[in-house]
Amino acid sequence: MKQVLRPLVAALALGACISAQSATTLTVASFPSFDDSIKIAIPLYKKIKPDVEIKLVSLAYGDHHTAMTTALATGAGLPDVMGLEIAYVGKFLDSAGLEDLSKAPYNGNQYAKQFFRFTYPQATSSSGRLVAIPADIGPGTLFYRKDILDKSSVTEADLTKSWESFIEAGKKVKAATGAYLIADASDLSGIYVRSNLKDGEGVYFDSKGNPLLNTPRFKKAFELAQAARKAGIDGKIGAWSNEWSEGFKRGQLASQMIGAWLAGHFESWLAPDTKGLWRAAQLPNGAYASWGGSFYAIPSKSTNKAEAWELIKFMTMNKEMQIAAFKKMAAYPSLISAQDQGFIDEKIPFLGDQQARKLWQVAANKIPAIPVGKYDAVAADVVGAALNDVLEQGKDITAALDEAQGKLKKRIRK
Repeated sequence: MKQVLRPLVAALALGACISAQSATTLTVASFPSFDDSIKIAIPLYKKIKPDVEIKLVSLAYGDHHTAMTTALATGAGLPDVMGLEIAYVGKFLDSAGLEDLSKAPYNGNQYAKQFFRFTYPQATSSSGRLVAIPADIGPGTLFYRKDILDKSSVTEADLTKSWESFIEAGKKVKAATGAYLIADASDLSGIYVRSNLKDGEGVYFDSKGNPLLNTPRFKKAFELAQAARKAGIDGKIGAWSNEWSEGFKRGQLASQMIGAWLAGHFESWLAPDTKGLWRAAQLPNGAYASWGGSFYAIPSKSTNKAEAWELIKFMTMNKEMQIAAFKKMAAYPSLISAQDQGFIDEKIPFLGDQQARKLWQVAANKIPAIPVGKYDAVAADVVGAALNDVLEQGKDITAALDEAQGKLKKRIRK
């Protein structure tokens, strides 16, 4: 950390000697609520780099990533620093429009051990290009309403013992309270296919780029989703819909498996009036998975690459900055040194004063280092359509996955 901050401290001493004409303006493109980290950083960075102005351009999640995709394709309208959600990092792994941060003058791989081990592979191509640096991570976790479970005579252990036990617990919750244990059956499938992979294994593709959709892992994931639907424990509600947020506010949804960052969304806008009612647990059946995460990249056409790199290092490798960002938006820090005991032991009022970060720290240390591929988003679409055929049309699981395997092969070869 001292090495990271030394040039910044030196810049502070020199700041008074720099004229207004030499000031640098860095444009940072981001999206809510990831943009909160930049908002926090602006006054802090100004103290260290008084000659650098930061201009934040923030668009809604979808609009931002669409704009960045277009900008990279056309070479126009590019920022100096680009915020990216993990789902989009894979798309840009082989893009010449982003700097390879593993090469000089960045030499970004030297910092890899400062971060949780699964993060760098998520932003590294098969050829070794490092296109982004991790800012926050999403340890998979199970959020649940303790009050609803208590009314149903269901314990946390009932939820986490096994996937089958989770579904049985859902039946009890529905019978006792009328609440659905999960928003949609696809949540089980989505978590299961990401869980407990070995280092180097892809979610959708093997090391040679071959699709893995008609494998036992996906079959089991589909079977769990189908069992949840048949048991009547899901509300058939899509994530981020109005029904989803209303379900949390009204106590109609009793749990959600997702990244740890959802705690911040619960508290800030999803269901702020449910403070103290939620708890967090590890995923069922001893599963560990990554769900979400954000990164910073530098477009190759930036005219301020050196300053952009210094800002990215400050955002991702400064312990105090990482913790400040977490406290603002509850996006779990990617930096290992930010996991100091005071931070980990801190009680979270929204989660009933639970020390939930202890759980998330354990999960973060057990998440496998899984590469992200440029066709992962395509694969996710194909899998989603196949699962929908199973859940809504009653299609045979094996047939659906075989068909999905063939469709994916065709789509990636176009």
